[in-house]
Amino acid sequence: MEKEHLTEDFKTCYEMSDYIEVNGVVKETLSTSLKGLLKAEFINLVLYLSFLDGHYDAGEKNFIKENFDTEITEQVAKILKEQRELDLKGFGSRIPLPLKYFILSDAGRKIKNDRYHNKKAKFLTETYRKLGQSYLAANEQAKDAEIEALTKYCAMLDNYLKEFGLLRPDYKTGKFDKKEEEPQQTTEELLAELNSLTGLASVKDDVNALINLMKVQKMREERGLKHTAVNKHMVFMGNPGTGKTTVARMLAKIYASIGVVEKGHLVEVDRSGLVCGYIGQTATKVAEVVEEALGGILFVDEAYTLTSNKGEGDFGQEAVDTLLKAMEDHRDDLIVIVAGYTGLMQEFLDSNPGLRSRFNKFIYFEDYTAEEEYEILLSMCAKQDYKLSEDAKIAAKSYFEKLCGDKPESYANARDVRNYLERAISNQATRLVKQGNIHQADKELLSVLEREDLEG
Repeated sequence: MEKEHLTEDFKTCYEMSDYIEVNGVVKETLSTSLKGLLKAEFINLVLYLSFLDGHYDAGEKNFIKENFDTEITEQVAKILKEQRELDLKGFGSRIPLPLKYFILSDAGRKIKNDRYHNKKAKFLTETYRKLGQSYLAANEQAKDAEIEALTKYCAMLDNYLKEFGLLRPDYKTGKFDKKEEEPQQTTEELLAELNSLTGLASVKDDVNALINLMKVQKMREERGLKHTAVNKHMVFMGNPGTGKTTVARMLAKIYASIGVVEKGHLVEVDRSGLVCGYIGQTATKVAEVVEEALGGILFVDEAYTLTSNKGEGDFGQEAVDTLLKAMEDHRDDLIVIVAGYTGLMQEFLDSNPGLRSRFNKFIYFEDYTAEEEYEILLSMCAKQDYKLSEDAKIAAKSYFEKLCGDKPESYANARDVRNYLERAISNQATRLVKQGNIHQADKELLSVLEREDLEG
């Protein structure tokens, strides 16, 4: 099944390549088609990882054959290694040329009404990541050096996207808007989903009250009655990992279901997605983000960073001023939520008189308790077809009681839970492979996380 998904991702990337070329994004004369270059770069990544242990074996040869229908002998592989500098210094620090064209197309908005919604570059980097992970999973002899090299390579690609404002959290899945594949949820279903979230009792009360107000005002408007103008813009305050983005995403869908906004999508940005380093560019960048968010919610995470550095040459204030004007110009089809740490968000709102007047609805997200973090862990496990053994449950409860009691400086609520689970899954995989006969493992063995996986 994983191979089928990867094959589909390759197909989509090749289709994107043709789409970029047909729309005239590539001005230079290439040695081959952009699709051909991309296929070569995919193979380069596999060869790069394979040569980190000093040799190219039959398993690696078969992996390339199965995924790319290309026969590369050991002799040819060695030639390619020299020609393409498939080493840490060469390939490991070089941005692939096809990705540069994908970024040019997306960041430069080169294609009008882009069918991929300017998310091609992010989808491509995710495909690189999946390819590397698939190779390592198929290679039972994979060394730590190969895992580390893939991690650094993918981080390099992500950082490159971040420079162009393309690595926003709403892009992380790399998926496109295919509304026909997403069944429409009723308002009642969406509210039930919101209210089923672990913890967040006061947040749910505030959000439900706000939704009720919006529903009634919308009904009065539809029946020809006078309705009170409600300021829809909000401030979400709280520590990292407390569910601010999750609630904002649900709120966008609920608002769409009751007719407050047209589309019900969430566009999430931070400072890097709004601010540029040259005069005039920031206003253009903010305008593009606002255009993308019309009919939904624009979620500005860590908004305080826009005004925290007021030194010469900083254009954060320009982003705020442009955003305030956009909120006025699009008062009927744009909702803005600014989010961040409680104290720093107060400073942000005090930095500009216009901010206080635009944002008068405040929702506070409290830290999760140890019991709530344990519940979140169980929920995350269930969504990924994992479960904890009885000993693992005891270990997990103890871990979260200590974590929530100490609350280190890096404490990040649900993000800590996610990291905890990801480490456990990785430890489980290592444990099962070392035990041998992994290919004969049944569902139960592959599903259960033991105490040693959590504590490893």
